[in-house]
Amino acid sequence: MIAGGFGVGKTTAVGAVSEITPLRTEEYLTESSVPVDSLDGVEAKTTTTVAFDFGRLTLPDAPVPLELYLFGAPGQERFLGLWHDLARGAIGAVVLVDTRRLESSFDAISFFEDNDLPFIVANNVFDGAARFHPEQIRAALDLDPHVPVLTCDARNPDHVAGALITLVQHALSSTAPRPFTTFQDAR
Repeated sequence: MIAGGFGVGKTTAVGAVSEITPLRTEEYLTESSVPVDSLDGVEAKTTTTVAFDFGRLTLPDAPVPLELYLFGAPGQERFLGLWHDLARGAIGAVVLVDTRRLESSFDAISFFEDNDLPFIVANNVFDGAARFHPEQIRAALDLDPHVPVLTCDARNPDHVAGALITLVQHALSSTAPRPFTTFQDAR
């Protein structure tokens, strides 16, 4: 999963790295969304994901060849139920954060902590935004020391692929208990 708050770059990240034309469920923001979708810090945003984004990335040269199915989750709290569906079977999540609006990241981080799903934090660098060291971001988000924190430009395929590889490595080394991961396990 690629998750995070509203407007942090999830759709951009999926699109940057997907080897297939990504499925996008973007819709224009309307007057009806004004009370629930704060545009503070993202005033130029005109669309939002209303279901999820989907892409695919094959990593044939990884230590174990991988084919990753990428699901970009919608960032608004009203879609949290969908996150449970997207997380089922996921190996983990990249939580994209925007240091100009760190508070928008708390729900995503809490979700993955509460569901014992491995995650990493990737600070999406926005033009004109102040740059912070990963340890400063870790402290500001009150993350456990084992959670990888890195810097990522969601527009750059190499950065996004690097974040995904970091996630896979972290998930493989994670000893956190996992809920069932397939429908077969649920029986």
